[in-house]
Amino acid sequence: MTVSVVEVSPRDGLQNEAAIVDTPDKLALITTLAAAGLRRIEAVSFVHPGRVPQMADAEAVAAGLPRARVSWIGLVLNERGLDRALAAAVDEVNVVVVATDTFSHRNQGVDTAAGIAAWARIGARAREAGLRTTVTVAAAFGCPFEGAVSPERVRTVLADCVAAAAPDEVALADTIGVGVPAQVRALAATAATEARGIPLRWHFHNTRNTGYANALTAADLAGATPVALDSSAGGIGGCPFAPAATGNIATEDLLYLLHQSGYDTGVDVETLLPLASRLSTLLGHEVPGQLARAGLFPPA
Repeated sequence: MTVSVVEVSPRDGLQNEAAIVDTPDKLALITTLAAAGLRRIEAVSFVHPGRVPQMADAEAVAAGLPRARVSWIGLVLNERGLDRALAAAVDEVNVVVVATDTFSHRNQGVDTAAGIAAWARIGARAREAGLRTTVTVAAAFGCPFEGAVSPERVRTVLADCVAAAAPDEVALADTIGVGVPAQVRALAATAATEARGIPLRWHFHNTRNTGYANALTAADLAGATPVALDSSAGGIGGCPFAPAATGNIATEDLLYLLHQSGYDTGVDVETLLPLASRLSTLLGHEVPGQLARAGLFPPA
């Protein structure tokens, strides 16, 4: 059984940190991630530098990416972001549509319907340019402003996104880390009907210590169907526009869980372990990931 792990620490990891990591240090992080065998890496976000200053060097990072074996992903929220992504020659774009109007306004300055319309334009242009596309339904498990998000709401948003522009992949995001496995099962069933035949990707946060249970549930539900799981080295990151949405699931911890559960990821977890200490130094605080402290078992 195989699971694809999508590394998001250079983007979703660093964007919520108070420390601004310089471009050479970002590229050193990215080089280690690629050396470990990660083959899809969300490296940059093409957003307004005034709103997310941690991503102000997106073009410089993109220019320094080691090309070839890795598919490089850029997050875009609007057509200006797509223009920058195309100029930077990323391989994929990830476009976010937020499931609730209030959070969508906080995150992107538009309501959900306008977000879907933007996705339609971006998706069509990206496909014409030969880029792989992902549409992510954010806050699919809960919203920090509107509370619980019903499966019916997610179903409607997901169906509208797919109808607007068929993506190469759909992602469901627990942006604030409130989800539990029962919700994963419900939303997997929703995706199976509303995005039939489209590969599924999941984005979990461990804010309430449910992220790893959710990730394993998603992998188990997929069976032989391709599935991708987002994670962030050291467990760093979160959304700067969602209060208390800290803590992606840590890549090294996720890999340990998947490998010990019989899944093949193609990633060498041992190569990633030194990153926790390096990130702690760069960010000025200990990172949440556990495996670098506890070590592999059985010991190497």
